[in-house]
Amino acid sequence: MSATQLPPRRMGFWMCLALVIGNVVGSGVYLLPASLAPYGLNSIFGWLITSGGAVALAVVFARLAKLFPKAGGPYVYARVAFGDRVGFLTAWGYWIGAWVGNAAIAIATVAYLAELIPWIKHTTGAPALASCVIIWVLTYVNWRGAREVGGVQIVTTVLKLLPLIAIVALGLWLLIKADASVIQAERTPFSWPAINASAILTLWAFLGLESATVPARAVDNPERNVPLATLWGTLGTAAIYILTCSIVVLLLPGSQLADSSAPLADVIRMFWGDRLASTLALFAFISGFGALNGWILLQAEMPRVLANEGVFPKVFARESRHGTPGASLAITGLLLTTLVLMNYSRSMVQVFTFIILIATSTYLVMYLCCAVAALKLCWNGLLGEAGRKLSPFLLIAMLASAYSLWTLFGAGAEEFWWSMALFAAGVPVYWLMQRPARAARPGPRPID
Repeated sequence: MSATQLPPRRMGFWMCLALVIGNVVGSGVYLLPASLAPYGLNSIFGWLITSGGAVALAVVFARLAKLFPKAGGPYVYARVAFGDRVGFLTAWGYWIGAWVGNAAIAIATVAYLAELIPWIKHTTGAPALASCVIIWVLTYVNWRGAREVGGVQIVTTVLKLLPLIAIVALGLWLLIKADASVIQAERTPFSWPAINASAILTLWAFLGLESATVPARAVDNPERNVPLATLWGTLGTAAIYILTCSIVVLLLPGSQLADSSAPLADVIRMFWGDRLASTLALFAFISGFGALNGWILLQAEMPRVLANEGVFPKVFARESRHGTPGASLAITGLLLTTLVLMNYSRSMVQVFTFIILIATSTYLVMYLCCAVAALKLCWNGLLGEAGRKLSPFLLIAMLASAYSLWTLFGAGAEEFWWSMALFAAGVPVYWLMQRPARAARPGPRPID
């Protein structure tokens, strides 16, 4: 450690837990009930299926993180199971998906902020400026250290959960009263296609359950804290999602829910009035702000891991005096800012939306790769299991693999093939980074 470098401050269990919940619970939960309105009560079964698949994935990540407590998470697991090339491509897709997805989070966050400060939406260029300010404020927080990131995550996670907990408490109170007159949901026939469609939609709400595995080097006792945070964070988020969205579906008529731009606010308004409902925009802003804070950590940490492994430009490995990936934060911050500014050009809106869909599909590929990696390692007896005997974890890994494959298929063929093209774009990068290593290897001795 240089004389000017400060000792890094590490994250404990609660900060890891806040990172998982904070990254998973973003602004999407505030709108998702409206997207699920066409499926009626079938959406509740969709939530249950998705939650089961997400928990299976969380168990897989928790087990892998316990045995391989290294920074990089998905990169490490894929590399151990399938080699350097697959490990790199998994990390490449994850990194691209992270900073491209962060642009969507930043834009949605500013949209909620504009509801609180109308000047933003009525002033030309103000939304773009506000987005950039938020990005660089959080980039600075990440530059200061993992403890600072974790502190922001704890505060924003607690605040973002308040309205969700309030709706859950409301539902429990109505259940205790046993007043069936408040249930406005129309009866909908059981439909497997509707359940399937709603399960695919609800999957997006769980992206980020692996968050604690990526910055493992910044975590105290990662063998314990990362697996626990991954598992309990996913379980807690699943419970909140199922209860909150089920209550919203039950209390609002389907026609009103489908046309609502703020379904959670409509429920709060119904029972507690306009004043309290109007504050929901504040909590939605806090939710997006906290999610962006955690995802900026991941978008900078993954390229640092790759750079330290020698498969990405070394500049990404340069650290700040706080022990954080300073160069990586700056470079990825610039990429993120550029993409956000492109979105505010009207001609780029459709292209941007399409890129977001493709980038999100890369997460599904990563989940499938890590689930199959766990399956392979378990089958070969490398995860502490008894070889190829049918064990509980082997069954969970099989379930996680099947679920990941199903969701990837359900996401759509076009998005899948475009995401494959995005992964393929990483092949030249990997090849170029391998050239110096190949050149340094001694060649065959000449024949005398």
